[in-house]
Amino acid sequence: MARGTETPAGPPGDAGPGASGTDAYLHRRTLRRGSAGWFLLTGLGVAYVVSGDFSGWNIGLSKGGFGGLAAAMVLMGVMYACLVFALAELSAILPTAGGGYGFARRALGTWGGFLTGTAILIEYILAPAAISIFIGDYVESLGLFGLTSGRPVLLVCFAVFIGIHLWGVGEALRFSLVVTAIAVAALLVFAVGAFTEFDAGRLDDIPADTTAFGSSSWLPFGLLGIWAAFPFGMWFFLGVEGVPLAAEEAKDPIRSMPRALAVSLAVLVFLALVTFVSATGAQGADAIKEAGNPLVVALQGDGEPTALSRFVNYAGLAGLVASFFSLIFAGSRQLFALSRAGYLPRFLSLTNRRKSPYLGLLVPGAIGFTLAAWSGDGGRMLNVAVFGATISYALMALSHLVLRRREPELPRPYRTPGGALTSSVAFVLACSALVATFLVDREAAFIALGVYAVALAYFAFYSRHRLVAGAPEEEFAALAAAEAELARD
Repeated sequence: MARGTETPAGPPGDAGPGASGTDAYLHRRTLRRGSAGWFLLTGLGVAYVVSGDFSGWNIGLSKGGFGGLAAAMVLMGVMYACLVFALAELSAILPTAGGGYGFARRALGTWGGFLTGTAILIEYILAPAAISIFIGDYVESLGLFGLTSGRPVLLVCFAVFIGIHLWGVGEALRFSLVVTAIAVAALLVFAVGAFTEFDAGRLDDIPADTTAFGSSSWLPFGLLGIWAAFPFGMWFFLGVEGVPLAAEEAKDPIRSMPRALAVSLAVLVFLALVTFVSATGAQGADAIKEAGNPLVVALQGDGEPTALSRFVNYAGLAGLVASFFSLIFAGSRQLFALSRAGYLPRFLSLTNRRKSPYLGLLVPGAIGFTLAAWSGDGGRMLNVAVFGATISYALMALSHLVLRRREPELPRPYRTPGGALTSSVAFVLACSALVATFLVDREAAFIALGVYAVALAYFAFYSRHRLVAGAPEEEFAALAAAEAELARD
């Protein structure tokens, strides 16, 4: 048994007669296996991200102009592609709910596992809280249900959608797929309508800052604008890396996970290209660079709402719901895995009769609701989430590099195209994106670092001495340590 780990003694009634302590412990912490095939997993990958196509990305135009955001989108797309290929290999090696934490635990040890898992939690707790605020704003602006404030919507979002997750993972993923399909269809309809007004001369209509190095009509804020636009280029893909968190509930995860990751990324790349180009060319980069609802502005400008703009406006609400719903799922599974292994309080990994981690859903939901209701600043919370995401990307890419170098003979049912070179590109770009977050919102970056410091103190002084050796990710890492000892002998 690895140092600092223990085998828990399950309380009476945890499992059937004769069950060992570990068996009893894990019996109350199991997910419903075989609930999702590759198609539902693909829908989950798109659902994580689709809200980012409706708004947020356009702020990158105010940082880098069309050329700067285009370059940032391409570079971030390359980063996500390389990361997804690396994760496809890692998830085929270790198909558990731990996702990035489990990969880093094997490659980088307990500290690396906790750092990665905490970064993922920051992303998946803060992002849905921010999106719930945006949903409330959408409902208020559309005048739905006679509401003059979006705050009541926050409670409804968390209560209703967490309730669906508690019902069961299969039902939850099917609901997510339907809402995501509506949002994707709306983006395609929008693109068709926007391209009828397309004018290439509008793409670079932001006045150039002549004091910026390398500025031009395509790069109005110079070369540094490309870097500053990195976080907004990420909005077209942010969250797709969460697909492996559904591994324990997937059908044949060794085959379905790589396929779902690849297909969902391909869909997202297509949506990013058509949305970005059509929206910017319809009304111009300057007109939409700070719009809260850029697709609607792209369709109607300063004029009266049209039937198409109204449709896209309502469909934007579907996109927000899809991302909110799926990100709750991702956060609950990462919390479940960290808790099951003892990195966080163990009671958070308990599952109900339908094999849903009910406390892993309710506790982050309560935290997210409180933050959303208290701050009301969705943009700041999303920036904190992006900071956590970039840390996790760098650590997951590093995990792939370490395992390729240290354990070349490890069975790999799927192998990353390009091998270590692919994950090296992901690592370098992730580190660049991490630094870029300080260019966008320094305060949000320091808030994330503060949360990190508190979590690390908890791990250093308490939980690292109480890890659960029987948890799948810990057993996987312990096997590697045992094999290393035998090799030395």
